[in-house]
Amino acid sequence: MKGIIYTGGELTDLVSFARLPSYLQAFLREQNGVVAYFGGLHLRGCVQEPGWHSLAQAWQGAAAFWRTYDAVLETDVPFAQDCVGNQFLLRGDAVLFLDTETGELADLEVDFKHFLFGAEKFPLDALGMEPLRAFQQRGGGLAPGQLLHLYPPVCVAVAGQQPQAQPQLVAERLAWLAAFYRQIKDLPSGQRIKLG
Repeated sequence: MKGIIYTGGELTDLVSFARLPSYLQAFLREQNGVVAYFGGLHLRGCVQEPGWHSLAQAWQGAAAFWRTYDAVLETDVPFAQDCVGNQFLLRGDAVLFLDTETGELADLEVDFKHFLFGAEKFPLDALGMEPLRAFQQRGGGLAPGQLLHLYPPVCVAVAGQQPQAQPQLVAERLAWLAAFYRQIKDLPSGQRIKLG
């Protein structure tokens, strides 16, 4: 992987580690998670701290994705996220993509190994890095523990307006996305909404 800005330290959460499939355990033994592509991909690690890097917090913590998103199962492993906080989940051997604005879940039709291969070969497309690339071209950058906050949200069509991007702490960005999802999840497609 290129553009590595953070590498997880020692395996300190052996309870979560023991629950993972063997191929993910093998990956985490070599590198206990990583933030690569200058923030374009964050693979979580089995650590207690920092919280933003903890697989256990994303998987079983108070703000775990299955507690918020209707399509996510408690057994889905949220092993990674993209630059804006969309999630990559393992369900069995399949990698799923969770759009954290809308709650839509899509099967990427790849396993973990092929997900990593696709990210390595075609990071811009495979990881939806266009917002990060535009942000970088304007002189911005992400630090470890940050995601891009896009406003207005991507799923909201605003005539002639591109979302503005700014760095935000991971916990704050994911909390904002969860709150937004709760507000829109029962609205019909095409519903007009007012953003505050």
